Amino acid sequence: MRHPICPTLIPLRRVRPFQLRHVSRPYTTESGTRNGFSWTRKSSEPALSCLPLTNVIRTYLITSISSSPTLWRLTFALLKRMANSSSFLADPDKNLPLRWILKKTFYAQFCAGENKEEARLTAQLIRDIGYHGVIIESALEVTGDLGVTTAPATETTEKEIETWRNNMLATVRMVQDGEFVALKWSGLGQFALMLLNANRPPSEAMKAAIHEVCDVAAAKDVAILPGAEEEATNAGIDTWTLDLMRKYNSGHSGRTIMYNTYQAYLKSTPARLARHLAAAKLEGYTLGIKLVRGAYLESESKSLLLPSKEDTDRVYNALAKSLLQGEYDEILQPVYGSDSDAFPSIALVLATHNMESVQRAQKIRNDQAALGLHRIEFAYAQLQGMADEVGCEIIQMGRSAKTTQNEGEQGPLWRKTDVPRAFKCLPWGSTSECLQYLMRRASENRDAATRTEGTRRAMGSELIRRAKRAVLIA
Repeated sequence: MRHPICPTLIPLRRVRPFQLRHVSRPYTTESGTRNGFSWTRKSSEPALSCLPLTNVIRTYLITSISSSPTLWRLTFALLKRMANSSSFLADPDKNLPLRWILKKTFYAQFCAGENKEEARLTAQLIRDIGYHGVIIESALEVTGDLGVTTAPATETTEKEIETWRNNMLATVRMVQDGEFVALKWSGLGQFALMLLNANRPPSEAMKAAIHEVCDVAAAKDVAILPGAEEEATNAGIDTWTLDLMRKYNSGHSGRTIMYNTYQAYLKSTPARLARHLAAAKLEGYTLGIKLVRGAYLESESKSLLLPSKEDTDRVYNALAKSLLQGEYDEILQPVYGSDSDAFPSIALVLATHNMESVQRAQKIRNDQAALGLHRIEFAYAQLQGMADEVGCEIIQMGRSAKTTQNEGEQGPLWRKTDVPRAFKCLPWGSTSECLQYLMRRASENRDAATRTEGTRRAMGSELIRRAKRAVLIA
């Protein structure tokens, strides 16, 4: 039986034993050292065994394209032409054979569905694999141009705001309690982008739409993750987002509703983050932090960026360590003149496809759990269809931690382990809307697609392992 949304996905309950972890065998303890960090997990299968076979095959084929610069350039050009074409033959929403091909490949790999029911079913498949939940984002964005300084007509602005409002409310209703929705503030339209660029507050109509979305999200215990945007808009984004944190992150529910994104590759990020920590401490709200490496490497001025990937990795890992431990260091230094070096209440989403960053963070969490120390609200986030070899490793860590907890329920290990939570981020919308969304993200982060060789190798090894097992079972 094929899945009704993404026919390439095999429902978990119908997959053969050699495709998933349905073969009963006792847990065995595995340990080792990778990137200088020791790790231990209990496992009866390799981490990627939790993926349906069709996911492994599709990921292998797509990463075989994306890891080849020549093939990726050709594929990107073709997909971009489809995304921007008004031709019947090139429009996937009108050309049914083309739509069928895209739905079974790129759409199935990266997207949630075309409506609420499809998105819910896809999200449940992701949870069934073992992820803690999803981060869903509307693929339909009202895009603008940073260079435009003339405000659009009032009627246009009102329509853009209403489109954003309706899509955001629909997205909030798709996810379960405790999950996330993602957005871009510039998605509110051209006038919103102008206001952000000038560091001016949202209009009253924008503010009403934003607060309505936040109220619905807060009532459902759904957190909001604004995405990274270009540096020119960051001051405006900070003004909007921190103002919302003061309202929605100050309650006593214990849940952080509003987050802000910090890009480690920007030279200004440590000082900016320190200012926000000081403000949150002074004003008594929880600072929601999504930490990413950076998404606009091709378009940002090089003078704003750290000189190398190694520098970005170093700053990213240092910031993550400081935030997890609640301690300033030589990278994240307290604001000069602040009354205290103490951290405010914070919540952290570590958005990364890097296994070393995950291992560093999880070692801190495990040590804190073992010593009974305070642990902040924390989760990992990854893009759907990417770096599953890392995401599935986190799933394995979580299962091992739960097993350890159960084994020590009446003994010294009870509550002495940290169970990591991993979320997958994916857009929803029509085939053409999602294609346009994926092309925008690929344009913003052109080099990310070509850094998929590790995933291709991991999926290839998993296919060989399953083929060998199939032969043995036969």
